[in-house]
Amino acid sequence: MGCLVVLFALISPRLALILTWLANDILSRAFGSWLLPLIGFFILPWTTLTYAWLWNWGEGREVTGWEWILVVVAVIADLGALGGARRRRD
Repeated sequence: MGCLVVLFALISPRLALILTWLANDILSRAFGSWLLPLIGFFILPWTTLTYAWLWNWGEGREVTGWEWILVVVAVIADLGALGGARRRRD
């Protein structure tokens, strides 16, 4: 199931978020509530997905060290997608 979710994440991070939410409870454990993943679904889907996956990866159940670099890359990807959509609309 994990490889399938990664494939969907490359196509659409929102679809991967839905599959992650349906398959397990990583999102609710990583964020502690339903509000942040819902906001992340609409505004920063790559960041939400990356944070949740990295939070679940490893022993500590937290994002530490070099993992934050991947979260920052996801933020940049989200902002790039938002900027590209705005530029196409204008």
